[in-house]
Amino acid sequence: MSQQKVVSLDTIRVACRNCTLSSLCLPMGLAPEDVERLDEIVKRTRPLHRGDFLFREGDRFRSIYVVKTGSVKTFAPSAEGGEQVLGFHLPGEIIGLDAIDKDAHNCSAKVLETSAICEIPFARLEELTSSIPSLQHQMYRLLSKEIGQDTDMVLLLGKKNAEERLAAFLLGLSQRLQKRGLSPTDFYLSMSRHEIGNYLGLAVETVSRLFTRFQDDGLMRVDRKHIELLNLPALETLVGGAGPSRRQQQQ
Repeated sequence: MSQQKVVSLDTIRVACRNCTLSSLCLPMGLAPEDVERLDEIVKRTRPLHRGDFLFREGDRFRSIYVVKTGSVKTFAPSAEGGEQVLGFHLPGEIIGLDAIDKDAHNCSAKVLETSAICEIPFARLEELTSSIPSLQHQMYRLLSKEIGQDTDMVLLLGKKNAEERLAAFLLGLSQRLQKRGLSPTDFYLSMSRHEIGNYLGLAVETVSRLFTRFQDDGLMRVDRKHIELLNLPALETLVGGAGPSRRQQQQ
């Protein structure tokens, strides 16, 4: 099994009205004629590859970006001189909304795997929102969603232990993939253990140890970056802090 697909120019050229991600992206709830107007301003370029940047910290804000296929990480410089991972973005998710206020990007966005990206020039999007109320409402919804995700992350890092953080991360990926019509229990991680640890505030050794523990406890099966979640209810119990894992009970 593999969720990885070959990205072709044909798949990138799919218009908004026919896109399988339309329920997750900007066109949700728009009238057909309004989707047509939005589609006219969307730029669809050739596939990007691992390591390519959508934008860098300090770049002038010009566009927002929608992941069509693949995945992207956003990150900012850390106090130690490295990087602090801020998020991992999957198909249907929008990147760059945080730059609206200062008219400049305060983080960088780097492609994690071969990806297709839709670029939406923000000035033209603003023109459309002034004449399409439903599009303006959709923008408010997306901004609210981003604020909510930031709040969830603060709560996760502030109140959860290492085991709960990783379980929450895996469940979050599972739910996001399911919304995209992909398997919620069988998928590949495009990010490294180090990047996961950076995002969750954990040492890479802790992440690796927890992957092994979860596998030993029968919660998941791990083959390098291939993940199979075997017991979603148990992971949900971990996240809720409703009780110790089987290994903890045995210790």
